[in-house]
Amino acid sequence: MLIVALAWIYVVLLMALTEPTFVAGMMTFLFYCALPLGILFYLTGGKRRKRRRAEAAARAARDKEPPA
Repeated sequence: MLIVALAWIYVVLLMALTEPTFVAGMMTFLFYCALPLGILFYLTGGKRRKRRRAEAAARAARDKEPPA
């Protein structure tokens, strides 16, 4: 997944560099790269966030128990 994202960043960066103005290049990079990849990484990271939250809760419960 990461290699595909890096390749997409490269492609969009080259697209942005060929735009006639700096503002157009920045908008191209933002709307074709940063925003879609941010959404994609947020959506695909849901299981990871849930697992980390569960591990933190388990660790907190374990630390809360009195020693036997």
